[in-house]
Amino acid sequence: MESYYLDWANLLLRWTHVITAIAWIGSSFYFVFLDSSLTPPVDADLKQQGVTGELWAVHGGGFYHPVKFNVSPRELPVHLHWFYWESYTTWLTGFALFTVSYLWSASTYLIDKSLMDWAPSTAIAVALSFLALFWLLYDRICRIFGQRAHGDGIVGVLVFMLVCVASWVACHWFAGRAAFLLVGAMLATTMSANVFFWIIPGQKKVVAALKAGQTPDPMHGKRGKQRSVHNTYFTLPVLFAMLSGHYSFTFSHPQNWLVLILMMFAGAAIRQFFVMRHSYLLGRSGNPLGYALWGIAALLGVMVWLAPAPSKAVAARQVGYQELQPVLQRRCYLCHGEQVQMKNVRLDSRQGVKAYAQYMYQQAVVLKLMPMNNATGITEDERLLIKQWFEGGAKTD
Repeated sequence: MESYYLDWANLLLRWTHVITAIAWIGSSFYFVFLDSSLTPPVDADLKQQGVTGELWAVHGGGFYHPVKFNVSPRELPVHLHWFYWESYTTWLTGFALFTVSYLWSASTYLIDKSLMDWAPSTAIAVALSFLALFWLLYDRICRIFGQRAHGDGIVGVLVFMLVCVASWVACHWFAGRAAFLLVGAMLATTMSANVFFWIIPGQKKVVAALKAGQTPDPMHGKRGKQRSVHNTYFTLPVLFAMLSGHYSFTFSHPQNWLVLILMMFAGAAIRQFFVMRHSYLLGRSGNPLGYALWGIAALLGVMVWLAPAPSKAVAARQVGYQELQPVLQRRCYLCHGEQVQMKNVRLDSRQGVKAYAQYMYQQAVVLKLMPMNNATGITEDERLLIKQWFEGGAKTD
């Protein structure tokens, strides 16, 4: 019964997490587009007000005219919209989902004993330390190098190296699926921490200065913009890490850490293309197509690298339930038997096997996601047996 309620918690948290993530990423993408697409104002009155950029747009049957002020407007409006709950809610629901999906059952989902045979409490503590330690190191890099000449480039290189090290360590310490998700959660935590510790506090200081009749420090806006740009480059790598759990050929590869790095690099490069594209169309920067091509090249390279070897022809034969049942007993009953029914699936009876035949074939043969982290040591010959049984009609009589 516990697993049933955990599944419901997983479903509802995942649903909420995706909704809030769409809101956060959507607003982030929009403002990056807006900053890249602003043009100097034409109207003399706007210039007099301190407007440095404007954009005319049409959407949903109406015309919109957003403008951006140099540091801040002269007077604050009565209603000022803040963008932070999208970030905070995404992180809170994501951390809750990570807790329910991985930390709650760490021995099953987080630990791969062939890599590190540690206690669940230790694995949980180390996993959580990834979230905090990466943020602290990233933040220190930004503080030290972010304001220097060519600082953005230095920060970019150092943060990329930090991500590479974290990816290597995670994939050598945790189960592949959990390692990919952990690296994604690490980056997402940093994104939300940027909002919480720098972007919003800086904006609040600007507002407080205006209310006090003082001139706001432009550094708050520059620092907030820098962290916001970092967040937009993290976005596509984070999304890949979150989606990778559905594709075992990525996280189950012997060099899964390199797969993760290359895929995140591809996402960041493609995002760079879209960030620069708007400025290029306005004639303010060079053609960013090279970034997209590098990203696509990385994707194609990984695709070719991970391609499975041509399978050897195997003579078709009929496999009956009597031959299949011992395999299920050795490899599946631990999580889908009388004592435990993970995902509410039970396979220790003919009726259960018949009801979940398609599920078994997909999870154990096609996706190779089950057994989780191959905790029960299923062999390729046993997967082939399940395949032959299913393709032969999945008979249980």
